[in-house]
Amino acid sequence: MKKAELLFVPAPLVGHIVSMVELAKLLLDRDDRLSITVLVIKHPADPIANTVVQSVVSSDARIRHLNLPEMEPPPEEMAVKSPENCMGTYIKSYRSHAKHAIVNTVLSSDSGEAPALAGIVFDFFCSSMVDVANDLGVPAYLFYASGAGFLGAHLYYTIREILVGREYTLLDPDSVVSTFATPVPARVMPTVVFNDDGYRSFVEHGRKFRETKGMIVNTFAEMEPFAVKALESDPDLPPVYTVGPLLAPQKEHAGKEEIINWLSEQPPSSVVFLCFGSQGGFEAPQIHQIATALERSGRRFLWSIRRPCSLTSSERASDFTSFDTILPPGFAERTRNRGKVCGWAPQVEVLAHRATAAFVSHCGWNSTLESMWHGVPMVTWPIYAEQQTNAFQLVKELGLAVELRVDYRRTQDSENVVMAEEIEKAIQSVMEAENPVRKELKRWERRAGRR
Repeated sequence: MKKAELLFVPAPLVGHIVSMVELAKLLLDRDDRLSITVLVIKHPADPIANTVVQSVVSSDARIRHLNLPEMEPPPEEMAVKSPENCMGTYIKSYRSHAKHAIVNTVLSSDSGEAPALAGIVFDFFCSSMVDVANDLGVPAYLFYASGAGFLGAHLYYTIREILVGREYTLLDPDSVVSTFATPVPARVMPTVVFNDDGYRSFVEHGRKFRETKGMIVNTFAEMEPFAVKALESDPDLPPVYTVGPLLAPQKEHAGKEEIINWLSEQPPSSVVFLCFGSQGGFEAPQIHQIATALERSGRRFLWSIRRPCSLTSSERASDFTSFDTILPPGFAERTRNRGKVCGWAPQVEVLAHRATAAFVSHCGWNSTLESMWHGVPMVTWPIYAEQQTNAFQLVKELGLAVELRVDYRRTQDSENVVMAEEIEKAIQSVMEAENPVRKELKRWERRAGRR
């Protein structure tokens, strides 16, 4: 039987590609008439991400992947000024390589019976691939790794560009966005839209989304009912398909067993988990405030600490070689019987563990889905990307998280340190058995068919 070929074009970002590959697996499980090839673009400045990407695309023998030739990376000053614009510009330079790979490799066949190209599915940073789909006369589909709420905000920028014609400022009035029941303050819009290059790039992506034959979103209606309904009922948008939650399996890691064993020694629903994503982290002053809050709280904790990505260069986040120099003197000894500090953490397994009671999170969309799916209430501490908008949605719209901050962001001018008293208050709040967020999460689990 001649198979229909789908092309997947993900951005070389770990949080994006893992969910996109999970979608590919889901489609192959549902329809054996499909064949899927992933076009792999290397990250220009993150070799660790490239290693993970290769591992992810090789995780299922049914999925073919092709590595596209490496291109000259954009200047570092572009990456510092707006990483989002830099990524979109970099991927745009791959259009001719992608078309060549599709025509001369994917659709070629020694037997003379080439597969029929059914369409191209692209990550939102890869919206320029719509041009490749148009050249080949096949439909293009957006895969949106964030939620329906933020997709609505992203699409809103194209309308706002017509009305206002400039990037945001923190003094701008609240925005009426179709996927939010309440106006969205400028202070919770993503950092990218406060930069002219970044804002223009997001507007350009949004315009390309509207040219597609469908928008595939990693969410589900029970979690974002208002947002999903708003997108589905807009006659000016392509059809919307909700496919979430796409939860990626956890990779193996040398420290995984030790962490899970420690959790298994703790009482049920007793541990606060703190983790801030693959690119999230803090400098020593903020780490000291978190440590002070945890020590004062008296709560059990598992804390993943990473060195943050640089705001003045393309240097990515990384692990500390030692925690001794960044934690307060004596902290490890004083909390030895109720706390554990680590670098990398097996987040999915931690959230699924019976001992985990709460999650202090950067509110990345994958982390949000994982936390909600496993019934773990969150404390919001956004750092970058669309995390401020996600935090606002979780706290103000859905009532599924306790607010620490919804508008926190690191800047080159200030580390913006959150003090220990504020952190401890949020931790104590989320751990209370009668916290309304816990009750709302239980109601949501019943609506979503979770038990």
